[in-house]
Amino acid sequence: KSVTSMLVGLALQRGRLRSLDEPVRHLLPHAVASVPGSVLAGVSLRQILQGRTGAAFEIARAAEMLGAAEPLRFALRACRVAPPSRSGWTYNDAAISLLSPILQVAEGASLASLASRALFAPLGIRRFAWRRDLRDRPLAHAGLALRPRDLAKLAWLMLQHGRWQDRERLPADWVAESTRSHGPVEWRAPPMQDLGYGHLWFTGRLQARPLVWAQGYGGQFALIAPAQRLVVATAATSPAPQKAAVQMQAVRALLARIVLAAA
Repeated sequence: KSVTSMLVGLALQRGRLRSLDEPVRHLLPHAVASVPGSVLAGVSLRQILQGRTGAAFEIARAAEMLGAAEPLRFALRACRVAPPSRSGWTYNDAAISLLSPILQVAEGASLASLASRALFAPLGIRRFAWRRDLRDRPLAHAGLALRPRDLAKLAWLMLQHGRWQDRERLPADWVAESTRSHGPVEWRAPPMQDLGYGHLWFTGRLQARPLVWAQGYGGQFALIAPAQRLVVATAATSPAPQKAAVQMQAVRALLARIVLAAA
């Protein structure tokens, strides 16, 4: 998700996307026309990136979406209006999955091609795999495999305000907007506290230390501790759902020890 957010920032910089306030119905008009009444039709890019679409998606349906013959149409159909919550934030893989076809239409290339050319190659990242749906589109919400050293490079790029070896690779204002909280998240992730959400990046703190992180299933993290100029990347196996929470907690505890030891 967080790498997809970086690609959205590059598309905006190049003028391939006009505004974060464009709704899905303008970005994917033919797909939306085929699913009348989709609650995602009027959702903007900004709302997708900040997790504030007002739409809910059952995590248990993620595998069903992956196996769908028409994954875009499935995503547009699968969401419902979310019940009111204190934060307004919802975890929604279906909404985020729309970023893959949106970027492909805007840029004329797949997520994997865009990332390889515009983001990975300048950082010396040559080895990666990206899971695809049945329409051969790389997933915007999951499925990117990177070596930890390469994941750490992406975190370092964010820590450096989008610069790599004295050259801007991401717009500094996009990095700033991506890594500041646009509102709270109701999830709990101890020992991290005060969870918020930027543009597909989590924010929070560990004791008094501000943190920003990307996270993947099972405990894959790209964690940034700005005050300490520290990044930490982790890799993890893919556990059964009933074991995922325990594994995630173990990895978070390890990250906390590293951050506190580096103080």
